[in-house]
Amino acid sequence: METELAFALMAMLVAILIVSMAYAGTAPGQPASLIKALEQELEGKEEQLSNQRFRLDSLLNNLAAGLVIVNAQGEVVLSNPAMQSLFSLSAAEASASSLPHLVRHYQFVELWKAAVERKVAQVLTAEVPQSRRFLRASAFPLEDTRRNLTLLIFEDVTELRRLETIRKDFVSNVSHELRTPLTSIKALTESLHAGALEEPETARRFLSLIETEVDALSELVSELLELGRIESQQVPLQMAPSDACEILQHSAERLRMQAERAGLTFTVECPQGLPRILADAPRLEQVLVNLIHNAIKFTPREGIIKAAVRQGNGVVEFSVADTGAGISADNQQRVFERFFKADSARNRIGTGLGLAIAKHMVEAHLGKIGVESKEGKGSRFFFTIPVA
Repeated sequence: METELAFALMAMLVAILIVSMAYAGTAPGQPASLIKALEQELEGKEEQLSNQRFRLDSLLNNLAAGLVIVNAQGEVVLSNPAMQSLFSLSAAEASASSLPHLVRHYQFVELWKAAVERKVAQVLTAEVPQSRRFLRASAFPLEDTRRNLTLLIFEDVTELRRLETIRKDFVSNVSHELRTPLTSIKALTESLHAGALEEPETARRFLSLIETEVDALSELVSELLELGRIESQQVPLQMAPSDACEILQHSAERLRMQAERAGLTFTVECPQGLPRILADAPRLEQVLVNLIHNAIKFTPREGIIKAAVRQGNGVVEFSVADTGAGISADNQQRVFERFFKADSARNRIGTGLGLAIAKHMVEAHLGKIGVESKEGKGSRFFFTIPVA
């Protein structure tokens, strides 16, 4: 379109020039040189327009945000490729001629109408069901009195929304975890002040309970600090070729006495000839101790716990299986979340941070962690570490 306009302009200017020279008595040789100069100037303008159009197309095609310009009737004048992914549109849907057919979301259409009526920029954040994304839409009326154009910009804020939800859940969970031991400590100290100090047996029992609650608080604070360091990558890993069987045996021996006191059968399975893994051995022992400790806590007496290691395809797999109560299918996807506890029984035991720490530590080793479980049958937690 720019080319046609340029040639039309050139033809008009040439005609005006010839007429003006005819009246002014210009020498015969001069019109040709003037026309040639005019042609060169117009060619330069055409190239300039082409370059500007190329830069504009590049900008629109590489823009992460969705951009749409509509006229007063809601007809789409321009849209960029990002709209297709943000709204999960097919190729046909992405070429829709009207805003309602393009965005297929009444809130965004209402946003455009409000911007047109009030002639003031409007902002809205809403979820798009098709793509399951949260989009922040901004509508700006453009200063074009002839066509009343409106610019709409759509930004993907799904990750920001997720992080905000995590932050709120974190604050709520920490408050809940702190409230229980603090309430118990306060009640016990009030009882001591009310006269329990005069009864030595009762006073000693209350002091023992206070010590237990203080230990729970200390564990929570320690695990929070540990998780924070791991997530911010402030825990340097001392990676070295390591013996997988040795790591498993050390972890199992640390908890064998506890398993025996709980009336459990605890076995360790480690075949010969396993390849060495590149790992920070003490950190992997921490992961295994956490998994074995959980198995001991949630397996009833006369149950069985088996810790094992085996070779996979380019990896070594560690696993801890038990015959405990198991975890429901719905909860298996959430057990590695911070503070998540699968049932009311688990709500009374632990901080809910151990598996989150284990997950981050395994991923720091470029490994993967998972769980297999059936309610009433037990659970099997496992993780893989690449071979050295």
